Amino acid sequence: MSATDDSTRNPSETRVNRAKDVAENTADSPGLAALTALAARYDPIGFGAALVRAGASLAGQPAPVARAAVDYCVRSGQAGLTSMLRAAGLVPAEPAVAGDRRHGDPAYRDNSWFALCLRQHQLFAEQLRALSSAAVLDPTTRRKVDFAVEQVIAAAAPANFVVSNPSVLRRAFDTGGQSLVRGMANMVRDLATNDGQPRQVPSDGLRVGTELATSPGKVVYRNRLIELIQYAPATDTVHETPMLFSPPWINKYYVMDLAPGRSLVEWAVRHGHTCFAISYRNPDQSMRDLGMADYLREGPLAALEVIREITGSPSANVVALCLGGTLATATSAWLAARGEPGVNSLTLMNTLLDFTEPGPLGVFTDAAAVANLATVMDDDGYLPAQTMKATFDVLRPAELVWNYVVDGWLMGAEPASFDMLAWNADSTRMPATMHTEYLTACYVENRLALGKMELAGERLDLGDIEHDSYVITAEADHIAPWTGVYASARLLGGAVRFVLSNSGHIAGVVNPPSPKSRHWFADLPTLPEEPAQWRADAVERRTSWWEDWTPWIAAHAGARVALPGVGSATYPPLSDAPGEYVFG
Repeated sequence: MSATDDSTRNPSETRVNRAKDVAENTADSPGLAALTALAARYDPIGFGAALVRAGASLAGQPAPVARAAVDYCVRSGQAGLTSMLRAAGLVPAEPAVAGDRRHGDPAYRDNSWFALCLRQHQLFAEQLRALSSAAVLDPTTRRKVDFAVEQVIAAAAPANFVVSNPSVLRRAFDTGGQSLVRGMANMVRDLATNDGQPRQVPSDGLRVGTELATSPGKVVYRNRLIELIQYAPATDTVHETPMLFSPPWINKYYVMDLAPGRSLVEWAVRHGHTCFAISYRNPDQSMRDLGMADYLREGPLAALEVIREITGSPSANVVALCLGGTLATATSAWLAARGEPGVNSLTLMNTLLDFTEPGPLGVFTDAAAVANLATVMDDDGYLPAQTMKATFDVLRPAELVWNYVVDGWLMGAEPASFDMLAWNADSTRMPATMHTEYLTACYVENRLALGKMELAGERLDLGDIEHDSYVITAEADHIAPWTGVYASARLLGGAVRFVLSNSGHIAGVVNPPSPKSRHWFADLPTLPEEPAQWRADAVERRTSWWEDWTPWIAAHAGARVALPGVGSATYPPLSDAPGEYVFG
């Protein structure tokens, strides 16, 4: 008997190995190769190819697939029988099940039809996840398949359909069907004018420069990539070290100056800081060849030089968000490599430097997906703004997609104005070269964390950064997981104050003092290796992290001095804030 005879193996091991053989042999077949190539052309992220591989793997496991199908049919039949008995009053209503808040209508518990719809969806989700987990896949394909499965489950929710949403039917009855008519009109409008996506905010809602980005100031510098805004002071004296806000260029800058009372810029100005902010130009085809080195030189480095000339301060406290934080940290490491001043301290908000744990975005940033995206961007020279927005929306499909399908297309409601969603809808394009370089260097190869990134002639070592840093992250962040931000903070030289805020990626930043605000901090000499250890030692404080940051940044901003001028002879004011680039 051969040493590799299946009869000597554990049955489950035999099944897995046979599934691997089927998947590998099918993957090498000309038919699957053609399908994979076609999927890559029209599906650059590779969901189609991943699902084909999952199907090939399941095809090699007919027995467990058949058992799963039989089990689903039996349980589905039992649910139908229970529904009929409940309708006849022979079975009591089941208690509410925690889950999608859109299924919170009491009818999903009390009415036999709607309870059946919800139960069938739960069974469908369980079986789809079970089938997905049975497929033998490599880690990259596994992430894509699991992500696609969750998208299907979110799309199939009973709340998304007229006949299985009691709130929609109730609204239609109350309005004599007019809500459905208005919903159909909204759907046609959005299909024609909003790239087929349900509208999240009214098109004539909050306006930049009027309700959003309203802190007074002047544009004091402009190049082909950025405008630099200097904000008007609100105090009689200011700290001697100025402050530079470094936003992500993947969105418009004004999330940092969102609205009165919800603006971190406004908060800093009122606490005596001379504030500047970078506003990136929305790139077009002419900027297709700009890379990360161009963003370094013409972004933060250019801004710091202008700030130095206007204020006379050799360095600035840099406050940076997400991708803007990655670039700001790279800037600090670049200056450290050259032994030059420029950055006095870093405040990093929801910023990844170590991309080992990229969260759900890892589905979109493997090597094959990045190569496919590069091909897609080659024609126009940029990634369209709507593509970026859609990517972030599907990370939270129930909240950012299907919630608005129900409200706008089924209920016939118009979306309400909301500052964070208005900012989210104001998307930007990504220049092809920079976007490919950034995804490859950070997500695919993790060069910055490994000390292998080179920009503008310097190798960047985060350990060379000697100044202090304040690192804030959010416990529910789905774009920059807090544990990944924690791992990033441990790479920085100098003292690091690590703070965990409540809420998510943006709400954790737009976090003015309120009864709902809270953060956690552990007063430790160094950050433990494991984030769980830090979390166990952290103490909850029922205040906004803004209030924790205020004395920290004041201690790093020097003495109070007379107000500097707005602009200078070299850099005279060019226009009022928020400038021109924000409208591009």
